[in-house]
Amino acid sequence: MTPSTPDVPPAIPTADSPAAVPPVLAEVVRSGFTEGRHRGSLVLLGADGRVELALGDADAPVFPRSSNKPMQAAAVLRAGLDLSGERLALAAASHSGEAFHLDLVRTMLAEHGLTESDLRTPPDLPLDRVEAEAYLAGGGTRDRILMNCSGKHAAMLAASALNGWPKDSYLDPDHPLQRLVLTVIEEAADEPVPAVGTDGCGAPLMAVSLTGLARAFRHFVLAAPGTAERRVADAMRAHPEYVAGTRRSDTWLMREVPGTLSKMGAEAVQAVALADGRALALKIDDGGVRALGPVLARALELLGVEAEVVGRIGRAPLLGGGVEVGEVRAAF
Repeated sequence: MTPSTPDVPPAIPTADSPAAVPPVLAEVVRSGFTEGRHRGSLVLLGADGRVELALGDADAPVFPRSSNKPMQAAAVLRAGLDLSGERLALAAASHSGEAFHLDLVRTMLAEHGLTESDLRTPPDLPLDRVEAEAYLAGGGTRDRILMNCSGKHAAMLAASALNGWPKDSYLDPDHPLQRLVLTVIEEAADEPVPAVGTDGCGAPLMAVSLTGLARAFRHFVLAAPGTAERRVADAMRAHPEYVAGTRRSDTWLMREVPGTLSKMGAEAVQAVALADGRALALKIDDGGVRALGPVLARALELLGVEAEVVGRIGRAPLLGGGVEVGEVRAAF
């Protein structure tokens, strides 16, 4: 008689176990040789909101970075600030630092009795390389208004001034406006925020899962007209060049695929929602932005998006001696 074998509980995955290693989302191929790989997580939602594809751990919390900006912009509207059009798009922006961006930030500040010295953004150069090179060639130095989040900060300051809230502490997580941001994010993502950090611009940074982030973007495009969420989505989609810039993929995608809401974040985060509620969110683990375009393009293809802009976003050539010798390409 063979003795029975006691039930052995399954091993609990750890950070070092194979089960916890995210999948490869992109390969770096040079001269036919795969010289590197980018791992990460991704989730696709169908029009009904159900998960159609999840790679990696789409339910683990991440810092969405600037992909949280639509929710932050909705919070300033809920705080009573009357923004619309280009101003509201700029409140949700990671702008390139082009002249029309900076002019409108200055206008927004002046309209609410504020100045550039009220901004708590760190001094920076324009986010767009072309703009940065031109600015430096003209003798420019780092400035607070050049930081890509200055439109968001101008809106936060204006909302604080409107409500009589402290302006010097508008970036404190306990500030009334930041507590309102937390509420908007939790409602839109339909999950609690498990961690709060500090973003590159100094603003509080609320973590959610990639699934929650995709749900939030879906919520914004499907929200009832006139709500804060829908007003933000409509402004971003109508004025995408103010959300990003003239040479940026978010602008291209919102301009060329009608009804699309798109916002990237630092450390290779991206969230997109289509007009019918299909949505995606992704994060490249190592923050490799060069992998973002190819992975985003493949995810859009899997969502059924057929547009020339998808191929343009997905191109990430590698050069050797000034000549294209390879590419970063999606691996799923």
